[in-house]
Amino acid sequence: MAVATSPRVALAWQVLPVVGIAVLAATWGRDIGLPVVALVAILLAGGVLAAVHHAEVVAHRVGEPFGSLVLAVAVTVIEVALIVTLMLSGGDEAATLARETVFAAVMITVNGILGLSLLLGSRRFGTVRFNAEGTGGALATVATLATVCLVLPTVTLGEPGPEFTPAQLAFAAVASLALYLAFVVTQTVRHRDFFLPVSRKGVTLTEDDHADPPTDREAYTSLGFLLLSLVAVVGLAKIESPAIEDGVLAAGLPISFVGVVIALLVLLPETIAAANAARRDRIQTSLNLAMGSAMASIGLTIPTLAVASIWIETPLKLGLGPTQIVLLAITVVVAVLTVVPGRATRLQASVHLTLFAAFLFLAMSP
Repeated sequence: MAVATSPRVALAWQVLPVVGIAVLAATWGRDIGLPVVALVAILLAGGVLAAVHHAEVVAHRVGEPFGSLVLAVAVTVIEVALIVTLMLSGGDEAATLARETVFAAVMITVNGILGLSLLLGSRRFGTVRFNAEGTGGALATVATLATVCLVLPTVTLGEPGPEFTPAQLAFAAVASLALYLAFVVTQTVRHRDFFLPVSRKGVTLTEDDHADPPTDREAYTSLGFLLLSLVAVVGLAKIESPAIEDGVLAAGLPISFVGVVIALLVLLPETIAAANAARRDRIQTSLNLAMGSAMASIGLTIPTLAVASIWIETPLKLGLGPTQIVLLAITVVVAVLTVVPGRATRLQASVHLTLFAAFLFLAMSP
């Protein structure tokens, strides 16, 4: 994983998060005009790129699959904070914001990030290879978490509408967290080799390529700036959220599309990191990022919201609608067919990207 940069570029990656935090502190809770909104948007993009850089430095130091796990968990923690913050602000969309954001995260990762990674890899290297055992286990975990937390609320009878009863929500939260932790142990301790990159001949690669790994000091420094970058991204996204909502309504889109926009913004660092890995023929790293982000989005978000619901008066409507359930079912079936062979081409990439396009279109025009 080549992460070497010039001193000026490295300094820019450190300055951007600091400036973003400063602007965040200066604008938090205040009405801002159009010029400030534009500045915040630029700093938001800069924070995303800085997060990607620092995540790659940390990932290069600790190796796979720990590097992917660092970014997935860090981004998801910030995503949860953003969802809770927006739910506390109330509004018509607050009750379904968690559902829309989490479902969007699953579609973006399993179709968008996965499809984009396969496309970039197959365009450059032809057929791409990955570890079917590890990726298959990750996909099974994602499918189970999505079914328990997003599908079951639609068909349970304890509460009117797509909601869990308090006892059902507690069970879903505990089960989700337990399953996610079980996967993390499998990925990082017991079967780490299942999640390492695979060579063109199908041999597991135990060491990454090219540049020497950064020192411990550089890795810890990047970890600190990664956290700063992620805080800046979510905070600036929160400041941009009124402009996002106004833009969504002005475009004639449903208010539920706000959740999709939030998920797209929050997952942008992982999207870029996965694309960079695919260009280096490290498709397994891309899949680790995609599946890990989907799992973390559900396995950490739902338990946190279950606890937060004790203090938040807004109802928590997690159940998907019929169209969303159909999209989820097709996505799981297609992903299984993609993962089982352990290799993929542009065709599989095209199928996933088509499903992602269908999700975006139906989110804009339900």
